[in-house]
Amino acid sequence: MTETLSAPQALAPATGPTPQKLKRSIGVVGGTLLTLSCVTPASTLFVVVPDLFATLGTYTALTIAIGSLLCIGVAFCYSELGTLIPSAGGEYAMVSTMAGRLAGWLVFVLSLLVVMIVPPVIAMGTADYLAPIVHIPAPLAGAGVMLLATLAGLLDLRANAWITGIFLVLEVIAAGVVAVLGFAHSERGASALVHGSVAGDSGAPSTVTAMMVISGLAIALFITQGFSTAVYLSEELEHPRRNVARTVLATLAISTAVILLPVVAITVGAPDLAALTSGNLSEMVTAWSNSAVGTFVSLCVALAIINAGIVMVIQNSRVLFASARDKAWPEPVNRGLSRLGRFGSPWVATLLVGVPGAGLCFVKLDTLYGVTGVSVTAMYLLVAVAALLCRRGAHKDVPAWRMPLWPAVPVLLIVVLAYILTQQETQYLLWTGGITAAATLYWALYLRPRRATRWLVSIPEDAQA
Repeated sequence: MTETLSAPQALAPATGPTPQKLKRSIGVVGGTLLTLSCVTPASTLFVVVPDLFATLGTYTALTIAIGSLLCIGVAFCYSELGTLIPSAGGEYAMVSTMAGRLAGWLVFVLSLLVVMIVPPVIAMGTADYLAPIVHIPAPLAGAGVMLLATLAGLLDLRANAWITGIFLVLEVIAAGVVAVLGFAHSERGASALVHGSVAGDSGAPSTVTAMMVISGLAIALFITQGFSTAVYLSEELEHPRRNVARTVLATLAISTAVILLPVVAITVGAPDLAALTSGNLSEMVTAWSNSAVGTFVSLCVALAIINAGIVMVIQNSRVLFASARDKAWPEPVNRGLSRLGRFGSPWVATLLVGVPGAGLCFVKLDTLYGVTGVSVTAMYLLVAVAALLCRRGAHKDVPAWRMPLWPAVPVLLIVVLAYILTQQETQYLLWTGGITAAATLYWALYLRPRRATRWLVSIPEDAQA
C-alpha cells in the first residue's frame, strides 16, 4: 500500500482545471432500478447459471446462497466506502483513498476487465432467446444489442432509469414464471438441494465435492456482483451519503431473491439430472407449460439482456469518465474521455465502451467466466482491505454510513476471498495475473514517475452531505 491519500487530499479536486461533475438526478428508486438492471437477474439466470448447473448440478442453489451470504459482507464494505467516497470511479476511488494509489490502479484495471468483457458476451446470448421469432447469428445479435445500448447510454440518466425499469419488470415476471412452473412440477424434494449430484458423461449420477463448490464460488460472486453499480452512480444519486447504502443493500436483497428462488425451483422441477445439467432452461419451461409460455419467457430474457447492456454501458462509461478526470492517461485522452454531451452523459467514454463491445462480439472468449470470476474475487478482496482501513486518521470522523461488526466483516472477507482465489484454475489465474502485471508496468513506467500530475483521485464535493 503506497501513497495513501489523506481525507483532505481525497476530497479536493485534482490539480489543474476544475473537474467536470455529473448531475445529481436520481433517488433511491431510480438508482435501485438501474443497479438491479446491471445485476440483470433474468439474463444471469438464463445465461450464467446454466454453466453452474453443468458443473454443480443440484448444489448450484447452495453455492449461490453461500455466495450471496458472502456478498452481504461485501455490500457492507461497499456501502461504507461508497458513502465515505461518493465517486463515479467506484472501487478504484475507494481503494486509492484508503489503501494507496497503486492498489487503486489495480482495482481499476480489474473492474475495467470485468465490465468491458462481460456485456458483449452476455449480449450474444440474445440470439438464443430471439430464436422463437427470428434466427440471428449470435455475433450479429450481440453487436446489435451493444450498439443499441450505446445509443441509450448517450441519453439522460433519468430517462435511462425509466427505460431499464420497464425492462426490469418484464425480466422479473419471466423469473417468476420459471419459479412457479418449477415448483408446480417438482420431481424431487428440498433435500436434493443439500445432496450434490450432477449427471456424468455416461448420464449416471456423479457426486459434487465441497472443493467443486468452493471453486464455483467465484462465479457465484459474479452472479450477484452488480450491486456495486450503486457506487458508480454515487455522483448522480441525490443525498449519496444516505442513499448509496440503501441502494446497495436493497439491490442485493432483491436480486438474490429473484435469482435464487427460480434456481431452487429449476433444481426440484427438472425432469432428471441430465436435463438439469444440460442447462437448457427454455426447453424445460416449454415442457412444463407450452410453446407460447416458452416464447414469452424467451422474449423477456432477450429484453433483459438488452437492459443489462444499457446499464453496463452506462456504468462502464462512468468509470472511464472518472479515470480521465483523475488523470490516468496522456492529456489528449483525458480531455476526450471527460467530455459531457447535451444530456449530461460522458459521450466519448460511452462510445469507447459500446463500439468496441460490439466488435468483441465477433471474438471467441472461451475463458471469459473464469477470468471474470478471478477478477471479481480479487477486486472484492482489495475492497475489503480498503474497508479495514477506512476508520483511521481523518476518515474516522467523516460522515458516512457505518457497517455493523467492523472490523470482523472485512477481516473474514479477506481470509475467505483469498482462499477462494487459491482454488481457481491455473489458466484463469495466469490470464488475470498477466493483465495485472501489465497494469503494474504502466503504473511503474508512466503513472508513478508523473505522480504529481497523474492518477490524482478526486472526490467531487457533495453539497448535500
